[in-house]
Formats: sequence, structure tokens, C-alpha cells
Amino acid sequence: MSVDPSPLTDDDLELLRRPLYGFFSAAAAPSPPQPRPVWYEVTPAGEIQLFTGPDAVKVRRLARDPRASLVVAAPVGERERWVSVTGRATVAADGGPDLVTRLARRYWDLDDPVRARDLEDLLAESWVRIVLHPDRVARYRM
Repeated sequence: MSVDPSPLTDDDLELLRRPLYGFFSAAAAPSPPQPRPVWYEVTPAGEIQLFTGPDAVKVRRLARDPRASLVVAAPVGERERWVSVTGRATVAADGGPDLVTRLARRYWDLDDPVRARDLEDLLAESWVRIVLHPDRVARYRM
């Protein structure tokens, strides 16, 4: 395992740009963090974005303590590999629906009418963006 306080490497970005689930955790003060699987994207600036409901527990936790992490691992059947990004997370009220649409295209086949309807249903809800600003990156590759 290596730990690097520097930005994401090209190798990290190659893994993070795949449509894999990330496991997001917000600091929880005296409670242990509760990782949740999420869709995410890496921005051109090297930040990680995901969406959630404005009333989600992770939003409340981030309001108290902005520390968060995202772990992404290669799927079973591939060589062992993971990237862990930790840093400060901010919640943005803008851009949620656009992010939902981009990520739905990344994770689903929107030519499938069922998935297209699923996206319509998602877009009928309210969303905020969580932006994770990396302070530290840990990685492992076998």
C-alpha cells in the first residue's frame, strides 16, 4: 500500500473513471462512519462528486464535520486494486440534476426503456452535490 498526499495519479484516475461503485463515508463524530455505495465522478480538477438527497444523513454529518472518504476497488476477478481518497467535503445546492443525468449515463444503458424511466423518476426528486476535495490518497495494486 502507498499513501500519497499529492493529487490523484494517472493510474488512480484510470480506476476511478470506470463505472464502479464507490463507498462513501462521512465522519460521524463519536459514532463509527457508515460507508454507503454511491455513484461518483472525478472532475477535471481531481475532485470527486456524488449526489444525494438534501435531507440525507451524510449531509447532516458533513454539516457538523466535513471530513469524508471514498474507497473504490476493482471488481472480483481482477487483480486486487483499490484507491482511497480522504479530504474535506462540501455540499453544493446547484448541479445535482445534471450530475444525476451524467452518472445515469455512466452506470446505466439509457437505451433501455426501464432505465430511462428510472432516470425520469430520479430527476423528479431533489438532489444536492457532495464534492470531496482530496487531501490524502492511499492506494494498493497487486
